[in-house]
Amino acid sequence: MKRRFSIIAVLLFLVLNVSAQERKIARHAVCFYNLENLFDTEHDEGKNDYDFLPDGSYHWTKQKYEHKLTNMAKVLCDLGTDMLPYGASIIGVSEVENDHVLEDLVSQENMKKRGYKFIHIEGPDKRGVDCALIYNPKAFKVEKYFDKQYVYENGDTARKTRPFLCVQGKLAGDNLTVVVCHWPSRGAEGIFREYGGRQVRQLTDSIAAADPTQHIIVMGDMNDDPDNNSMAKCLGARRKIKDMESGDFYNPWWDVLRGRGQGTLSYQGAWNLFDQIVLSQNIVEEYKSKLPSQLTLLNYHIFKRDYLLQHEGKYKGTPKRTTASGVWLDGYSDHLPICVYLFKAM
Repeated sequence: MKRRFSIIAVLLFLVLNVSAQERKIARHAVCFYNLENLFDTEHDEGKNDYDFLPDGSYHWTKQKYEHKLTNMAKVLCDLGTDMLPYGASIIGVSEVENDHVLEDLVSQENMKKRGYKFIHIEGPDKRGVDCALIYNPKAFKVEKYFDKQYVYENGDTARKTRPFLCVQGKLAGDNLTVVVCHWPSRGAEGIFREYGGRQVRQLTDSIAAADPTQHIIVMGDMNDDPDNNSMAKCLGARRKIKDMESGDFYNPWWDVLRGRGQGTLSYQGAWNLFDQIVLSQNIVEEYKSKLPSQLTLLNYHIFKRDYLLQHEGKYKGTPKRTTASGVWLDGYSDHLPICVYLFKAM
């Protein structure tokens, strides 16, 4: 009897092992990129976009705008292709002016072939730049989106800045919430970015409380490094998975910056890593598993290609911008993009 049971157990193990090997693995790239001033050439009422008009300080002509669109589309279509030939499923972006520039962007031939769509809500930022989400509808099934206004907790009501764009849907059959941010610049004191961290944490806590099945990703240009208070304390984005508590996020970029010395933008010869994608606990609890039962972190990296970098002069090795010191470089952005890769056994 015992021998018969042992044979059955072995056979069952072999069947399950074969079944596991035959299970389909879904893989998706989720990325973020600061597009650095994607403006059209026309004035938007109530916005301070005058530098990006043909007679403005950047002499922003139709030719420059079209080159910018071509360059941005190239990067966006290359994102994720280090691991996945079909590119990114979700791309958060910042510094886009309006629906018009996004329509022109997804109408670029290479973007159109991928079938990319976008979500954008016009915000109150005086300079006229917003966040948006670009996505492949074949992969990410959008169900709901809204924005959450940034609040100056010191009572200042005169200034307005970018809200937090929240998009909810399904990726690989799992419920996913993506929050795209662009926190106040380094021209403001750190407390203003700490406001952003606290407010996004309140938002994600409320989302998780309403629906514990939500996998939550917060991404954006935080204008702070991973170990600054806004990220590490106010948002609760931890350096190590083992240090996470309920509602916290895992921030893999902390080790990328402090452990490897890599960043996404360079200032006065030093690297910063303001562009970050952080992940809720249920996205990392099966990290290192070969067959995760839910969306799980697989890998991550700063997306760096030769064409994105300066190859000579004082700023050699740093991101090649569209314009620098009043000179049009026909480049890309002052930031490098970032990617995380998620997978799940279906």
